[in-house]
Amino acid sequence: MTLSTHIYSISALICIFLFFFWNVNGDIWTSRHTKKYHQCTSEEIKSYPHHCNLLHEASTYPSLVSKSLYEFSKKAGFVIQVPDNYDNLTLNIQAIDRRLLRLQGEKLPSVLSHGMGDSCFNNGMKSITARTSQITESYATCIPTADNLHDDTINGYFLNMDASIEEFASRVKADPALKNGFNAVGFSQGNNLIRGYIARHNDPPINTFISVNGVNAGIGALPYCIPSEDEDTIGNIVMSIKAQEASSTKLKSSKICDALMEVASRKAYTEFSQQHSFQANYWRDPRPEEKENYRKICQLATLNNEGLFFNSTLNDNFARTNKFVWVMATNDKVVWPPEGEQWGAPNPDDPFNDILPMKLTEWYKKDFFGLRAADEAGKNKFESFAGNHLEFTLEDFDEWVRKYF
Repeated sequence: MTLSTHIYSISALICIFLFFFWNVNGDIWTSRHTKKYHQCTSEEIKSYPHHCNLLHEASTYPSLVSKSLYEFSKKAGFVIQVPDNYDNLTLNIQAIDRRLLRLQGEKLPSVLSHGMGDSCFNNGMKSITARTSQITESYATCIPTADNLHDDTINGYFLNMDASIEEFASRVKADPALKNGFNAVGFSQGNNLIRGYIARHNDPPINTFISVNGVNAGIGALPYCIPSEDEDTIGNIVMSIKAQEASSTKLKSSKICDALMEVASRKAYTEFSQQHSFQANYWRDPRPEEKENYRKICQLATLNNEGLFFNSTLNDNFARTNKFVWVMATNDKVVWPPEGEQWGAPNPDDPFNDILPMKLTEWYKKDFFGLRAADEAGKNKFESFAGNHLEFTLEDFDEWVRKYF
């Protein structure tokens, strides 16, 4: 065997080894070279075993965890589905974008923000972004919180809301097509990014914000993590948070639900949960005895001026947007209370049986962040559709975009 043959054989073996080492889309290589998600201390593991386990797996096997989170979110109803005509809809979309950029001075561009466990790199979000571009005849883009599918998906769980908002803002400001302002559409949890951008930045300004099934007012239950035999009870909002906690041993068999119940329910108002769980950041416990804990530490409380300190800049920035469209799913079994999608809230005197409409809530009456001022100026619009979370039809979506953009 010649020297060149030896070299060729060794090179082939090295290539085979690297291919094997880089299996599962690079997960093993990633585990050896990066630990990008929080690594729990021994004390944190004792207090948050389920969430810490997921964090560890996200650092070790990011593509597998990303896929698991996506499949869980898809089943729960947080993900934009791919339409039947996806191939035709996205045909030559890059060429369309280049053409529309040349017409940028004529119409405002659009920004879209995806829900929990979804990603701008998934075909569902790509398709609805393309659809928005076609309807408005203007540039449209989905803003992720990372540069790839895996991290964008995982960040929807483990990158806290404040950090996600800042990542969203930096990417908006880096896009020259958005420098003169834009319209925005949020889906489910993605609305928190747009809402947070409005509150803390709004420069370049958002002209019109369509919030589809947004959790801007927070959530007070995790009905998608309750066993199927209890779904009717949850759907009718009869079961209290205490009863939900008592049923934790009957949760759906899912390590993701275990982690969510751990940090986005029982221990939401802790420093660990607020730093390492996006869902904990908008957990609004309806029990009156938890209100002060919510005000002291929850990121949503700060964003909505419900915290310990009042920030008038949040009101000023909110006023820079000209129109808000709050879209509710009338049969939403994912967000509780669903009325929160239009700024309703549990009545503090009877939180599990009475939901206050927007104008009777404390944040409206005291105008914490500018909601009442916007309403009095005629900026608030309300839409709804018959169905569960994000189960709107494309005809519904087209109508909202044509009507308000």
